[in-house]
Amino acid sequence: MITGEMKNKVDSIWDTIWTGGITSPITVLEQITYLMFMKLLDDNQLKAEANANVLGVPLKNKVFKEGICVISENPRVETDYNNLRWNVFHNFEPSEMLSNIQMYVFPFIKTIGEGKDTAFSRYMKDTVFLIPTPKVLAKVVDGIDAMDMNNKDIMGDVYEYLLGKIAAAGENGQFRTPRHIINMIVDLMEPTLSDKILDPAMGSAGFLLSSAAYVSEHYKKDLMKNENLKYYKTEMFSGFDTDQSMLRIGAMNMMLHGVENPNIKYQDSLSGDNTERDEYTLIMANPPFTGSVFQEEISKDLLALCKTRKTELLFMALFTKMLKVGGRCASIVPDGVLFGSSAAHKALRKELVENQHLIAVISMPSGVFKPYAGVSTAVLVFTKTNAGGTDNVWFYDMKSDGFSLDDKRSPINDNDIPDIVKRFHNLDKEDKRERTEQSFMVPVDEIRNNDYDLSINKYKKTEYVAVEYPPTEEILDEIEKLNAEIEKETAELRKLLGK
Repeated sequence: MITGEMKNKVDSIWDTIWTGGITSPITVLEQITYLMFMKLLDDNQLKAEANANVLGVPLKNKVFKEGICVISENPRVETDYNNLRWNVFHNFEPSEMLSNIQMYVFPFIKTIGEGKDTAFSRYMKDTVFLIPTPKVLAKVVDGIDAMDMNNKDIMGDVYEYLLGKIAAAGENGQFRTPRHIINMIVDLMEPTLSDKILDPAMGSAGFLLSSAAYVSEHYKKDLMKNENLKYYKTEMFSGFDTDQSMLRIGAMNMMLHGVENPNIKYQDSLSGDNTERDEYTLIMANPPFTGSVFQEEISKDLLALCKTRKTELLFMALFTKMLKVGGRCASIVPDGVLFGSSAAHKALRKELVENQHLIAVISMPSGVFKPYAGVSTAVLVFTKTNAGGTDNVWFYDMKSDGFSLDDKRSPINDNDIPDIVKRFHNLDKEDKRERTEQSFMVPVDEIRNNDYDLSINKYKKTEYVAVEYPPTEEILDEIEKLNAEIEKETAELRKLLGK
């Protein structure tokens, strides 16, 4: 999320483009993300060049090479590669900078990938650069230069914030997942180079980005092997969405993080058009919480599992279909999934408990998604077995995620996330914990007896501490003493007022 000073900077950029004559909110959003992408491309290469210089080795696979870049052959358009770099052209005079971006930089970034059919090239193909005047461009470039671009998904954060400004966010329950919650889930699941990872409601690809960062950090040596690196850049990551702008931002984000050709595509994951089944070893997602879909478009095998139009239930059913046997899933769900009384709710929970291996239910506080929404949520973790296996389910009652639970979401010291990750990876030590503690195990038979209710309050025990009050006579004496003091102070106040 973005807060405080960053919001002011983004608001200023928005206002500059808006007053410059672009009045379509979505167009404003897209123009900002294109320019941010131009800067991030150059920032990435500057860092890589600095590292290569320190190590005394040549830099391979550069986006910006040396010499002349041919933008197009017919008609022939060419320029020096340096003119395509943000750190160079941002110093141009405004009119020169505008013509340079229009003629060279924007056409160049649309063709990154040397003509390959990549997710990036597909979603950039029809884009248009529309910043209207040199003066507007100069102000926007200065605004972007003033922003802290170290956030792994700064474009997604800015896009989501601006989307909220125009009241376009949340119409379908699509609220941006906070970065630290994404990272927590990735740390819980510990992706490896053996995984084939999917987010079928990917947004700006936050889960895929965090997974890529985790794998690149923990498997550096393995990624030096050509076959592993090729897999990492192509087949390892998949993401679907029905928002073209989000797909574009997701593709940009993945390219910026070294994943050149992920399987990112426009697809309604719940529809019959999605025929992928038993394909993935790891799914991490935060699917839409509210809204419904046309029942005739929903894939029949999902309806067979739970007959409903509620997207949060259908996506959970989808995960059981798209995973390979042995595959793992961690998904954020609204609390209603845990205790809803409809036949579809119960059928889904029974499926997870009886036919799959339900591992954990991590309840999160209602402020996690503020300022977008105050909905209470949980993380469900399960392994696909198609043969059951649930024995004990681990419950954790998260009280704090390191931020205040109001709309400001200010950083605080209290944070249960490190404890959650540590305990999840040591579940064998959790069976001795009492139901009065923050985490504990619940036997599957008890869950069955409670009609597959997965809400933590069903199983958590509240410890009541007896409070001893003083005798009534002492309380009355204290009240009389206080009344006497009040009368005395009131009389003195009247004297001062001359009454």
